[in-house]
Amino acid sequence: MWPRWSWTNRRSDPAGGTVARVGLKSSLRRLVGKPGSAGFGKQHTIAVAAGELESELEQLDDASLKERYDALWGPMDGRNELREFCALAREGARRTIGERPYDVQLQGALGILDGTVVEMATGEGKTLAGAIAALGMIARGRRVQVMSVNDYLARRDAEWMGPLYELFGIEVGWVTGTVDHDHRAAAYAADICYGSVSEIGFDLLRDRLRTSVDQIVQPEPDALIIDEADSVMIDEAKVPLVLAGSLPVSDDGGNLADVVRKLIKQEDYESADDGMQVNLTDHGLRRVEELLGVDNLYAEGNELLLSKINVALYAETLVQRDVDYIVSDGTVRLVDPNRGRVAQRQRWPDGLHAAVEAKEGLELTDHGEILDTITVQALIKRYDLVGGMTGTALAAAEQFRGFYGLETGAVPTNAECIRIDQPDRIFENDQDRDAAMIELIKQQHGERRPVLVGTHSVAGSERIADLLREDGIEPAVLNAKNDEVEAEVIAAAGRLAAVTVSTQMAGRGVDIKLGDGDTDEHDQVAELGGLLVIGHGHYHTRRLDDQLRGRAGRQGDPGESVIFVSLDDDPNTSELQLRWAIDDETGEISSQQLIDKVEQTQRISEGALLDTHQNSWNYSQQLESQRNDVVGYRDRVLRDDLAAVEFARLCPERWAELSEAVEPEVLEEAARQVMLHVLDRAWSDHLAFADELREGIHLRALGRETPLMAFHSACDQAYRGLRDGLLGKATEAFETAVITADGLDEEASGMERPTSTWTYMVDDMAFGSPEDRFLQAVGGVIRRAMRTD
Repeated sequence: MWPRWSWTNRRSDPAGGTVARVGLKSSLRRLVGKPGSAGFGKQHTIAVAAGELESELEQLDDASLKERYDALWGPMDGRNELREFCALAREGARRTIGERPYDVQLQGALGILDGTVVEMATGEGKTLAGAIAALGMIARGRRVQVMSVNDYLARRDAEWMGPLYELFGIEVGWVTGTVDHDHRAAAYAADICYGSVSEIGFDLLRDRLRTSVDQIVQPEPDALIIDEADSVMIDEAKVPLVLAGSLPVSDDGGNLADVVRKLIKQEDYESADDGMQVNLTDHGLRRVEELLGVDNLYAEGNELLLSKINVALYAETLVQRDVDYIVSDGTVRLVDPNRGRVAQRQRWPDGLHAAVEAKEGLELTDHGEILDTITVQALIKRYDLVGGMTGTALAAAEQFRGFYGLETGAVPTNAECIRIDQPDRIFENDQDRDAAMIELIKQQHGERRPVLVGTHSVAGSERIADLLREDGIEPAVLNAKNDEVEAEVIAAAGRLAAVTVSTQMAGRGVDIKLGDGDTDEHDQVAELGGLLVIGHGHYHTRRLDDQLRGRAGRQGDPGESVIFVSLDDDPNTSELQLRWAIDDETGEISSQQLIDKVEQTQRISEGALLDTHQNSWNYSQQLESQRNDVVGYRDRVLRDDLAAVEFARLCPERWAELSEAVEPEVLEEAARQVMLHVLDRAWSDHLAFADELREGIHLRALGRETPLMAFHSACDQAYRGLRDGLLGKATEAFETAVITADGLDEEASGMERPTSTWTYMVDDMAFGSPEDRFLQAVGGVIRRAMRTD
């Protein structure tokens, strides 16, 4: 059914239309305003004016309503057109999903439609605002994808908003990790397609390795709406998406796990306070050599063994079960630190995943040969128009502008937020903090007030739940071990006497309404002060704290939040406890100065995360440019007769010989497959080279080189070699390829592709930053020099 109009590709007219005007407005905002200062005055005026048409549109039947919407198709940028669009969307939502959008929801939708990241508080109806924006983009001739943080929200929102789209004749689809190729192709072909950031990214990577045009599922990118934009564009963007082909792992992991398990902390190894690094002491080094029967681990030829020992030590000492991962059905499953859920298809790099499997005594799974990879930034920048919504946009405004060139602004709440955010309560240690938390929960539960506790980890949620059970309170628990029931658990968290303990609340996507939908119970909960949200320590960024607090006080309801802090949470504060008087009975510390110190520590953490993000982004830019070059050439090979032309020119005798025995279209297809195989193999090798190069690039600082510049220089030189040598390798491959009347015999030609591929998101900071690893490497060089003197 696509395209439904003749002017779909707006890129063909970059000098005019809405896209150009939006770009101009964004440029002006950058010149005169700080990040997060985008205004929505015009959108507010239009949203209010839409109310003038409400009674008129209520009298129309569904067919007439659709006719009025169809009549808007075009640029739709005049005030009257936008007013009518908002009124139509409001009436459509009322009829189909039983919700009448507030003026602020229409205001937010118009902001998204203009390519802005809009801040809308939790419970203000972001999902519907995004759907209205999608309807507007369709009317302007766009094909739309709506990107979320997980599969559950993608499917839920597509099905929830489906009746609204159907009223206006708009087809909607969705993709999740469980659907097959045909479902994906149909979903992407719809006018609007919902999907998680990972599935959309992985489908792109798979499409880039297709060997036939009809296997491709994704259309050219056009317009993108991002729900929970900061979670997708900031938190998820810290790690690249990877497509891999399976390779077997070595079977020495169990032996090395046994070795490091025998080491003694402080005597054999030391770990940093931040939990990011662990190092063998000299005594530990000798102990490992003794256990392995190796004379000198720093001797030439033992580099790989030393690396594996360090990985095994990291897995044993710093990677925590039920915090960083869980074990389920005999497999290691990582826990996403940003959302508290199992991270689907995610693995650690550098053999760490296999080391954790060995630590747990599990069967080792295959590791992957990287076939292609893409960053979330590069994925999102492919789209011509990007808008989004989240409850905490302003806190990330600088990053939205710096990494994506997007402006942000806040839409006011429909009703004034009257939630009370209490100051932190700080305790000397975890035990005192937890005891005080339990006492507060018991007191509030006794009054039948609902309580939501947000924890950082599976272990933390289970510890608090166990303490509550000891006091006779049975909480509902939501963590990575049971996140499939999250909708039911969260939806019930606002009922009378409910006690809910959950890991990370960001991106959950389910509102907590007071009561059970009954007016009387809502009022009873409101009289008790509404939902009480308790934070079990601060998160590493204020955004996540704010998202937790935002679960209370939705739509003008009363609510309250407080965060309980232990000095054990942060080594930077634990050393300061003696400066203040501590309550001997409770261990609580009352000091505004200490509260300020905790906030400062969080800001330092946010700065470190931003530096990490910026560093990863800096290293990825050149590879992204090279990837685009490869993709462009590959697409020509896939769609045209470029391979046949090249081989006929480069291998005239071989081509003439094959032309006598093979049909022209079969020979052309065989040539295409040979060229694609050589190109894909070359790109995979280049990625492996770049990965290895980055791991050791900071040693260049010993030679007074700038590591980033050295990386770019070496990577550029390698890529030039790829391009210069590509046709030569392709010629050699074509000369020896087995091509029959049936086409290319891949097995006989040694050109088999992986029988299966798998996808994951890999955190390249699992061992700290490259700078951290550089310092460790320097220490190793010094120790080795001392050992050989």
